[in-house]
Amino acid sequence: MNTTEKVIREQFPFWEKALGSNTAITRDDVLVYVGCGTSYYLAMSLAAYANNAGRRAIAVPGAEWLNRPSFFWPDWKNTHVVAISRSGETTETVAAAKMSRENGAFVTALTVEAESSLAKCSDDVVASPTHSEEGIVMSVSASLMLLLGLQMIGHKIPASAVASAKKLADALDASLSKQVLDRSHFVFLGGGQLFGMAAEGALKLMEMSQVLTQPFHPLEYRHGPISLVDEKTAAVMLYSTDQKDAEAKLVGELQEKGAIVIGLGGPGDIELAVEADLSLAALVILPALQMLGERVAQSRGIDTVSPRHLTKVVTLV
Repeated sequence: MNTTEKVIREQFPFWEKALGSNTAITRDDVLVYVGCGTSYYLAMSLAAYANNAGRRAIAVPGAEWLNRPSFFWPDWKNTHVVAISRSGETTETVAAAKMSRENGAFVTALTVEAESSLAKCSDDVVASPTHSEEGIVMSVSASLMLLLGLQMIGHKIPASAVASAKKLADALDASLSKQVLDRSHFVFLGGGQLFGMAAEGALKLMEMSQVLTQPFHPLEYRHGPISLVDEKTAAVMLYSTDQKDAEAKLVGELQEKGAIVIGLGGPGDIELAVEADLSLAALVILPALQMLGERVAQSRGIDTVSPRHLTKVVTLV
């Protein structure tokens, strides 16, 4: 077991410590979730959850909000910017937070580093300590920031969600076969609040294993991308309880075209129950996606402690 796998497996006590550690925000400004890489994909899920909870929200990549905020929200100076960064040192995110605050926006840092540059330049800080051995690949920190972000919009995270996430990660790990791991094209499908997790699952597997991956909204997949499906394809369907029948129909079509399907919360060649409703599904699914990326990398002899071309913190000069 390398350090990456160790940290993925040991993340759940950190979740338990973060439960109830922050309260719901009371400001009613438009929420702008800003981040880069994994943090942007967390932003996408959090914005969807916030909108569903009755709070206006958008998700924007850090550099985009820094350089052209008016393209994303016309009244961009009167917003509540939630700047997401594991290290709190990501150049674009820190600069976007500073620019936003200087122009009148209220800025909250969502991080695991309470003394970081991002924390110091924000109006408020939401943070919880992460695993000291976490390396370049973001795992427990991503889960923690998603958990804290959900609590920021009033979601109550029960202790049972921690157990459900661990159970799902273990179950997926036990179900993976050479038939799955040897596929050279992975597709992650998730809608609504789960599209951000589909994108994060694709990013994790791509950066860890150097395998081609793509995320899509499920019913968009028929509109062109399905042309790539063959016996080299593995599809990971993140089922939504409100669209399960339509998503299962798509899964059947993918199987007919040669894909092997991992169904998280619904039918597939590998079918695993997600013991959480849609309000918690993104959080519960995330560790399983991290484990999938690690196993695909291991099957190719790739050490995820030092992924090619990547660093733990992206800083620009």
